[in-house]
Amino acid sequence: MNQKALKTLEYHKIIGTLTEYATSDAGKELCKRLVPSTDYQEIVQSQTETTDAVTRVRQKGGISFNGVKDIRPSLKRLDVGSSLGILEILAISSLLTISARAKAYGRHEDSELSEDSLEEFFRVLEPLTPVNTEIKRCIISEEEISDDASPGLRQVRRLMRSINDKVHTQLNSILNSNRSYLQDAVITMRDGRYCLPVKSEHKSQVSGMVHDQSSTGSTLFIEPMAIVKLNNELRTLEIQEQKEIEMILADLSNQLMPYLEELETNYVTLANLDFIFAKAVLSKHYKGSEPAFNTKGIVHIKDGRHPLLDPEKVVPISVHLGRDFDLLIVTGPNTGGKTVSIKTVGLFTLMGQSGLHIPAFDGSELTVFDEVFADIGDEQSIEQSLSTFSAHMTNIVNILSQADSRSLCLFDELGAGTDPTEGAALAISILSFLHNMKCRTMATTHYSELKVFALTTPGVENACCEFNVETLRPTYRLLIGVPGKSNAFAISKKLGLPDYIIEDAKTHLEDKDETFEDLLTHLEENRTTIEKERVQIESYKREVEQLKNRITQKEERLDERRDKMIQDAKEEAQRILRDAKDTADQTIRQINKLSSDSGIGKELEAERSRLRGKLQDVDASLSLKKEKTRSSKEIDPKKLKLGDGVKVLSMNLNGTVNSLPNAKGDLYVQMGILRSLVNLSDLELLQEDSVSVSNAGGSSKKVGSGSGISTTRMSKSLSISPEVNLIGMTTDEAIPQLDKYLDDAYLAHLPQVRVVHGRGTGALKNAVHKHLKRLKYVKEFRLGAFGEGDSGVTIVSFK
Repeated sequence: MNQKALKTLEYHKIIGTLTEYATSDAGKELCKRLVPSTDYQEIVQSQTETTDAVTRVRQKGGISFNGVKDIRPSLKRLDVGSSLGILEILAISSLLTISARAKAYGRHEDSELSEDSLEEFFRVLEPLTPVNTEIKRCIISEEEISDDASPGLRQVRRLMRSINDKVHTQLNSILNSNRSYLQDAVITMRDGRYCLPVKSEHKSQVSGMVHDQSSTGSTLFIEPMAIVKLNNELRTLEIQEQKEIEMILADLSNQLMPYLEELETNYVTLANLDFIFAKAVLSKHYKGSEPAFNTKGIVHIKDGRHPLLDPEKVVPISVHLGRDFDLLIVTGPNTGGKTVSIKTVGLFTLMGQSGLHIPAFDGSELTVFDEVFADIGDEQSIEQSLSTFSAHMTNIVNILSQADSRSLCLFDELGAGTDPTEGAALAISILSFLHNMKCRTMATTHYSELKVFALTTPGVENACCEFNVETLRPTYRLLIGVPGKSNAFAISKKLGLPDYIIEDAKTHLEDKDETFEDLLTHLEENRTTIEKERVQIESYKREVEQLKNRITQKEERLDERRDKMIQDAKEEAQRILRDAKDTADQTIRQINKLSSDSGIGKELEAERSRLRGKLQDVDASLSLKKEKTRSSKEIDPKKLKLGDGVKVLSMNLNGTVNSLPNAKGDLYVQMGILRSLVNLSDLELLQEDSVSVSNAGGSSKKVGSGSGISTTRMSKSLSISPEVNLIGMTTDEAIPQLDKYLDDAYLAHLPQVRVVHGRGTGALKNAVHKHLKRLKYVKEFRLGAFGEGDSGVTIVSFK
């Protein structure tokens, strides 16, 4: 990718921001070296890595790689057998610590989560925990080695402390007995030896070796003869201490030597992860999304926001190029956003091909370009004595010599800086050449000739940056398919230029120019009108949808009220008939009693039977209608499960589903001891708390705490075992069996059950526990206690 385009499109500013988000020197260096790629597979892989890093940051938070230092020079020293210093070993220890932290960050808490593109980076990290632990045990800081690093070092330092104590005891004794000879009552160090500050006039009073004197000569620093021997021993022990430290560092270096390859892999991997996660943080900063890439030359940016503009003020633009047209000519007034539009397309292309997310709406699409050329801004060069036009033309000549069908060309004010007529003609010729070359091209212009060129040439499209003449402000919206008009006369009039000057200016326009401007004005008015009507239509559609929803809800409420009224009326009628029947029976029994001796008993009994039969027929008719009303909602055979409570309408009995329905809708229902084949149309699904147990006599009792049955709450529980045995099954066989059993046990309201899975390798136990974690109706589970089966069973409690 040519450097001029990178500079013109301000790609380096994006890289500067990216570099700030890297936390290690190695990661920052990778960020600085990032350039757009032209390899499709490499781009897609890089984008996928950025997306996966964004996902991990969103789920787990960020990760820091601060502390990763370049250990490669130290590894080369290890490779030739040299020992490392404290700082070098601590740098390796820091690298291993960060490797361990990164590897833990990379692990999935849920093992069922699919692996992403970063999985391999985390997998190859080797924390070398035993070696790192040994380093941390031996080295406390950059200046201190632990006493416990080796027995020899511990012994030497113990002796040093003992001698130090003796030296201080001797010096304190001398200090206290000769205080008048001393300049200060302190013990000092000179050349690594303990001394006393003696006044120069009393130096003969204190025997010993003079090691130093003050700048004025009034104080001599004398090592008393009494401690010379102790100081000598201390110096000898310090030399031994240094040798012990060198042996410790050599030992640690030897422990690191077998892992040179792993250490270098860790360094490179952590640098790459830091780089990738910096891209993720940049995406979060810009509120970016992953663009889809193609090799067909199609660009489609949805609500793109230039990343270097104020995110609170920037107006999103939508641009498409390469599908219906490959040349887009953008027109409009100055400061209207034309340059920003073409810069956005160019910068998004560079960012996307660098593996960076773009600040645009999801679903945006970019294509892979081998080169991006940009001629934007003031190219005037004082050093080369080039005018603006000459500088632009020199750049354009270079672009034309290199551009091909896999290039993106961006031109700002093409043909400007010279005679308008000649400039427009040159611009049309340049764009025609690029159009014939199948280059994807965007150009901004003020020339009306280019607007006409776009209108009359297939594969070329107009676009404009919208401008509000009333407020004299651009809206920065990019409208594709609409050529922009100059607005010079309207703006001048709004600013107070006299009408007669404007009218005189219009007379200098050629008829074709005036006609074209009128056409653009007419198109703009039509576009504005259509836009307003579209907004109104959307508003009307929302209102109609709301009215429709309200009417539908009202009809549903009316239907519910009507059904309830009919049901209430039927129930009232049934109650009245029952009262009448009871009254008639009572009356007939009374008459029978009174006329038992009159000889008309048989006729009365026959009449009573006829009346009772008629009342029962009416009652049965009402009951049947009531049952049909209740069962009007058909049962969905796909949602029916074994053990569901149902009511058989034709028998007026409750039961449980004993088999799933066949193609005709027939299934077996268990009603107490009776098992019968019935059709779905003759069933009504019962609520869980109303499932009843039918006895042999055909009557049914509602199962519950108030039914007098203490050992069960549902009829299904009569046949549910309190345990399920999965021993001998594979995981794939056991889990469906377990799932069905737990459903049945839960529907049967068993408080807890026992799952027998055995000990074995533990695979079946782990699969059972993982499955139990997903079931919402499982309150808790635990391994069995002593006497319950120990770790061979799991006790499950339901909510």
